[in-house]
Amino acid sequence: MAKAYQIGAVVVVGAMALAACGSSSGSGSGTGGGGGGQTLVISTDLPLQGASKDASNATNQAIQLYLDQIGDKVGNYNIQLKPYDDSTAAKGAWDDATCAANAQAHVANTQEVAVMGTYNSGCAKIEVPVLDQDPNGPMLMVSHANTNPGLTKAWDPGEPDKYYPTGQRNYARVITTDDYQGAAAAQFMAQTLHVKRCAVINDNQTYGQGVARAFATEAAKQGITITSNTPWDVKQPNYQSFFENIKAQNVDCLYIGGIYDNNGGQLIKDKFNVLGDNNAVKTMAPDGFTGYPAFVAQPQAQGIYLSFGGMALEALQAQGGAGAKFIDAYTAKYGAPPVSSYALYGVAAVQVILAAIAKSDGTRKSITDAVFSGDGITIPADTCVLGKAIHIDPKTGDVDARDMSIEVVKGNAESYLRSWPVTGS
Repeated sequence: MAKAYQIGAVVVVGAMALAACGSSSGSGSGTGGGGGGQTLVISTDLPLQGASKDASNATNQAIQLYLDQIGDKVGNYNIQLKPYDDSTAAKGAWDDATCAANAQAHVANTQEVAVMGTYNSGCAKIEVPVLDQDPNGPMLMVSHANTNPGLTKAWDPGEPDKYYPTGQRNYARVITTDDYQGAAAAQFMAQTLHVKRCAVINDNQTYGQGVARAFATEAAKQGITITSNTPWDVKQPNYQSFFENIKAQNVDCLYIGGIYDNNGGQLIKDKFNVLGDNNAVKTMAPDGFTGYPAFVAQPQAQGIYLSFGGMALEALQAQGGAGAKFIDAYTAKYGAPPVSSYALYGVAAVQVILAAIAKSDGTRKSITDAVFSGDGITIPADTCVLGKAIHIDPKTGDVDARDMSIEVVKGNAESYLRSWPVTGS
């Protein structure tokens, strides 16, 4: 574990302590020298329309609450939050063109110094190279939810280098990647549910294809026969014939690789109608199906297992510490806990950004350098909202805390079942 970072004679122990510590002095815009009461903008880049809007709104609320708690200040810097929407009403989900436009807008906003996001890995793959080539940067992006491995490590051809055209990393994340998540799901289904024959489906997007591939690879190692790995057409009005083909494969297991935004409601209805409930064909989906009130309210969704590449809210609450205190504060302010565990991971990502700002001179390049040089960034356990110390590897941008939760949908809610050990390097 890297050491706590030091500014002058003050050792900074986490984002809650940042408001009281000093930073380098200076003045100017967000791309100039820092300090002296300068205002810096950090943004969020999330889908605020469609099925993901509830999770995204909870994430924005949690981040603003956290900034309120620290007085909207880091050292001598005043911090403002600017939300961006990377979705469209027509699509009801993240949109390629909107992500591209957002990336340009981030670079053009001279007061903006870092981005918290994105929620969808495909959107990040569009935005990261643009931010990396910022003439005043590279500009930092820290994600709470991107789990596709290729953003930080070898996965598909050309990854991850093609996202960093300048040769310098500018992207980090605080969540476990899909190579671990898919493997954990396969291990759980083999070792706990004892399934033998599994059909895999995916939404034909970056995230869904990646997690489905990881599941299928590990499932074969666990002795599960993979009968097919088939994409579903997100524009289809129903999936009756799609699931009739799967039914003919005589499966006792279905793995859904993708996001609920991609017509997941209809998909779940037709799976139930053709293959039966979760007792007839054990069904599991990744964290692309977590945090959706509409999903857990579906009668056909009851009994479906979910994996989450982090710690579920119930586990964070149970372990006590900074995470439990923050959930209590959120509940007191908004009347209920966050609808998605990603809300706390959004705050953790902001803690990384704030720690980088505290180490910097207030410029984009200096903030990015703070993450990807020296010891990188560490948020200690006593202040991290995840209830444990996290460290960002300055070589890759990946986090050292690898957690995996297994949940089950019951009583129209996500219910934490157990943690699952993460294996691999």
